Amino acid sequence: MKASLFTLTALAASFTVFADSPAKPFAETIYHNADVITVNDDQPEASAVAVLNGKILAVGSNEQVLKLADARTKVIDLKGITMIPGFIDAHGHVMNTGLQAVSANLLSPPDGPVTDIASLQTSLRQWAEKPINKAQDFIIGFGYDDSQLKEQIHPTRYDLDAVSTEVPILIIHQSGHLAVLNSKALDMLGFTVKSKNPPGGIIRRVAGSDVPNGVLEESAFFGALIPLFTQISPEENELLFQAGMELYAKYGYTTAQEGRTMSDSVTTMYDIAQKEKLLLDVVAYTDIQLGTDIMKPPYLSQSYNNGFRVGGVKLTLDGSPQGKTAWLTKPYLIPPEGQTAGYAGYPIMSDEEAEKYVGMAMKNGWQLLTHANGDAAIDQYIQAVDQATKKYGEGERRFVSIHAQTAREDQVQSFKDLNVIPSFFPMHTFYWGDWHAQSVLGDERAENISPTGWALDRDMIFTSHHDAPVAFPNSMRVYSATVNRITRSGRILGKDQRVSSMTALKAQTIWAAYQHFEEDTKGSIEVGKIADLVLLSDNPLEIDPMELADITVLSTIKDGEVIYTQEAAIADNSCSTSRKCQALATHTFMIAGLIPHIH
Repeated sequence: MKASLFTLTALAASFTVFADSPAKPFAETIYHNADVITVNDDQPEASAVAVLNGKILAVGSNEQVLKLADARTKVIDLKGITMIPGFIDAHGHVMNTGLQAVSANLLSPPDGPVTDIASLQTSLRQWAEKPINKAQDFIIGFGYDDSQLKEQIHPTRYDLDAVSTEVPILIIHQSGHLAVLNSKALDMLGFTVKSKNPPGGIIRRVAGSDVPNGVLEESAFFGALIPLFTQISPEENELLFQAGMELYAKYGYTTAQEGRTMSDSVTTMYDIAQKEKLLLDVVAYTDIQLGTDIMKPPYLSQSYNNGFRVGGVKLTLDGSPQGKTAWLTKPYLIPPEGQTAGYAGYPIMSDEEAEKYVGMAMKNGWQLLTHANGDAAIDQYIQAVDQATKKYGEGERRFVSIHAQTAREDQVQSFKDLNVIPSFFPMHTFYWGDWHAQSVLGDERAENISPTGWALDRDMIFTSHHDAPVAFPNSMRVYSATVNRITRSGRILGKDQRVSSMTALKAQTIWAAYQHFEEDTKGSIEVGKIADLVLLSDNPLEIDPMELADITVLSTIKDGEVIYTQEAAIADNSCSTSRKCQALATHTFMIAGLIPHIH
């Protein structure tokens, strides 16, 4: 994207040129008069940062750092704007987030328009009528949430048939663990009255019959999805991948994760990276049941190849608490449709299988990320890690318990004892906190979902994630939820599990870097680390914590290059404070000429 004459003139006016000796070390870019939160305990604050060859050359005062400027240096006066390290995705699905970006938006407010089945149908029709989608031979929507629908039920095949009986329709639950198909799609995929529930999944039925009602849970859904996505062309896969990375960059992420992938998707992402350096660093974790053939060089690596690497493997032990498929030790408060009192969800596999896969990862030296939402699934994981550790010995493995939503306090202690990093999902307190209390878990258990406070009490590190496309990869929503734990209705859910703004920031930066074995190169603003930086409209350590979700990402800087900037925000009437609007205006003027490419 070429800069305009006005932009170049403005940039030139903002440069300060120093005619120093060419033999002296110099910086390519210097940001000064900044409010720098370094996330480095040895130097927590600074006012200037120098960048050279994509790495941080200096961090310090304006006077110290400006000495590194000469005639070649771009010197940017940030006029008090806040700078932090780039956010690191502790768990998400960047490629699937691209699917979210191109599907019909079925999210409920504040992220989408759907409040009932009628508005869901309207969103699908509107998506199908867009010129870009009319040529498609299917309709796909993402993000419906039965807990937020007026009817408080899942749509069925018949609700989707009202949109179309001629075109197959697939809509995916916001959890990513359930989906609904219309009659056409069910027929195409062979779901009939004779279809049996697969291991680890359920085909929901019309009451009193064996007729599938269109709702598919867990492996029943995943088994249907895989053949659909094998039909996507390489060009379409590349577009999805790029769309996902662009959405991540908008929210300040400089490192993204593809948290559960198959071999063909790994090769797709790798091949894309070979054509051109990726917008972000992307670390992928392949499904340990379906993708171990890819666990070798050049894919498996501790270093990035043009922005891509495979970091390890992923194991899934249960489902979603908000979808009521997570495996609990005590029953759900209100069982889902088709289940009786006493229903507590279900496992994906047996204890013996879980121990086999955890042992496989440990034996091969693979980092393992394990999805375990319910406390019964967490018990299964802890038991498997304990058994494998006794067999293979302790080591620096950095195994991760993904979500650990309903972890009990004794289980958090077990994480510490076994050197397992919990990667919590505090955004649940906002999106589904009321639902957990009123329908899923009841008040007592709901208070302690994503128990960050229990981890902090034990001097443990933890990470916080968004699990996009379950939610948008909104770094500030993650941040706010980790600090405040405010539900949609305004309730504080688990006041003793709240943490400070600095702790929450570490959970999305330096601790997330540690989780990925990257703490020596990322996660803080320190000399020698990669120049992954983010500019914010407000200082998250100084504003009212209740305003954290309203902070705007002004720019995302990857390897010293600006990959995203909020240029359009200056004309946006949604600025919540004059301070924020002033920051946006200042940022747009000062940073514009630094953009080599914006996606």
